[in-house]
Amino acid sequence: VQLQASGGGLVQAWGSLRLSCAASGRTLSTYHMGWFRQAPGKEREFVAAITWDGFNTYYADSVKGRFTISRDNAKNTVHLQMSSLQPEDTAIYYCAARPSFRGSSPALPDPYNYWGQGTQVTVSS
Repeated sequence: VQLQASGGGLVQAWGSLRLSCAASGRTLSTYHMGWFRQAPGKEREFVAAITWDGFNTYYADSVKGRFTISRDNAKNTVHLQMSSLQPEDTAIYYCAARPSFRGSSPALPDPYNYWGQGTQVTVSS
């Protein structure tokens, strides 16, 4: 499955952005999905994840209450609504897919099989 992330850009602090992740080649409806981010000089970190059916969501403490992950299986897309953005949210954001969360945390990047190319989010103060 090929993943394409989009929706990044430049926004002022306390602003909002909505990221999208579109899939091609295979339906996303059987995959759990995650968003990760990587800032310059830092390791890739978990942001949010959602089960294939949308029933369960998971968030990093740093974004809880500000970001919302959702999915539309009919449109083969996953979204990340980001609000109250802060300069520390500046990073390249990646979407990723994996067939199961069984046996390992949704926050771990290694079990994700498929990754999008990333979209840049820059938050100015």
